[in-house]
Amino acid sequence: MSHKKLYRTRNDAKIAGVCGGLAEYLDVDVTVVRVIFLLLLLTGSLGFWIYLIFWLVTPWDYDVR
Repeated sequence: MSHKKLYRTRNDAKIAGVCGGLAEYLDVDVTVVRVIFLLLLLTGSLGFWIYLIFWLVTPWDYDVR
């Protein structure tokens, strides 16, 4: 049984690697995650706060491929 952990990625990072790491964890395309965060940001400030919290609490993935 494989245990998945949420990490920020350095491989697909644009700002802090949050969207790339979340996309890897959820096994979806990173563009989908980025569009969701952008829509949340444009419809209020919720996207900013969620991104900031993920940025602060999610560690880097040190297993760079």
